[in-house]
Amino acid sequence: MVIDFVLPPDLEAHDPPEARGVPRDGVRLLVSRRSTGEISHHAFRDLPGLLLPGDLLVVNNTGTLPAQVRAGGGLAVHFSTPQADGSWLVELRKIKNKISMPNEQGYPGQVICLPAGAILTLEGRATARLWRARLSVAVVPYLLRHGAAIRYSHVPREWGLGCYQTVFATEPGSAEMPSASRPFTPAVVTALVARGVLIAPITLHAGVSSLEADEDPYPEAYDVPPATARLVNHVRASGGRVIAAGTTVVRAIETAGLAAGRDGPYGRVVASAGWTSHVVTPETGVRAADGLLTGLHEPRSSHLRMLAAFADAGLLSRCYQAAIRSEYLWHEFGDVHLLLP
Repeated sequence: MVIDFVLPPDLEAHDPPEARGVPRDGVRLLVSRRSTGEISHHAFRDLPGLLLPGDLLVVNNTGTLPAQVRAGGGLAVHFSTPQADGSWLVELRKIKNKISMPNEQGYPGQVICLPAGAILTLEGRATARLWRARLSVAVVPYLLRHGAAIRYSHVPREWGLGCYQTVFATEPGSAEMPSASRPFTPAVVTALVARGVLIAPITLHAGVSSLEADEDPYPEAYDVPPATARLVNHVRASGGRVIAAGTTVVRAIETAGLAAGRDGPYGRVVASAGWTSHVVTPETGVRAADGLLTGLHEPRSSHLRMLAAFADAGLLSRCYQAAIRSEYLWHEFGDVHLLLP
């Protein structure tokens, strides 16, 4: 199933909300309810009142790396995802007017010189846009010294790495921010806890999102710890709702549900870690997550297929029509959408 629409250019968020005079928790929140088809409009700081005591909010504690490195000669490298053999998936980008664009060049064995004498060697294609590559030095320490946050054409200027971190970030490893959690502030978290909403972390290190149209996500490293698995199972058994804060969280806990086995109790998850290739679609359905907090996604993106596992095509189409009509903002610095049962 494909949810298609035209995204007006003036609805792209070009700057962090703070730069527009809006606090993080002041961005807008579109709420849709699968059971009634109702759509309503809120500020993100209203989230605690929209959830119920006993609900469990599962968040991603990954931290964003400065994963872009300028290579000179109009070339940039986006470091996406580490591989078990020590190589990395990387994307080559060309710099045009200070913005990086997809670069169709590159060949196996190509050597790319990076700042401070580091050497990147391309080993072979991994996807239509990503290469398997090997850096001559340890990647994460190198990025922390020489990298910058990845940004795309809708963000015309550089912002500090702090603009790309969430309040939950404790485990650096993502090429791009898990942006659904960006609007959370200590005040919102405090209000959630005071309301009786439980909060538990998973880790999923997200790679680059600039994939070709209709291209599925590739394997990513994840960890659903024992305490989180126990909370998911406890809340579901007691009639509460599990709300995933971001598509990365859905991927992780649904993978943990698969690890529990299809013959076990419906929705049960087990602690698990490793690499997940699971792609959530209407066909796979969702077992562990009842609701989803997410950003507004581009037309035909693979994330929309995941959203269609939480709401039917008619409701999703009405949501996106309402977001466009009410001038919600898209992308990582934009507004968010809460899909409730």
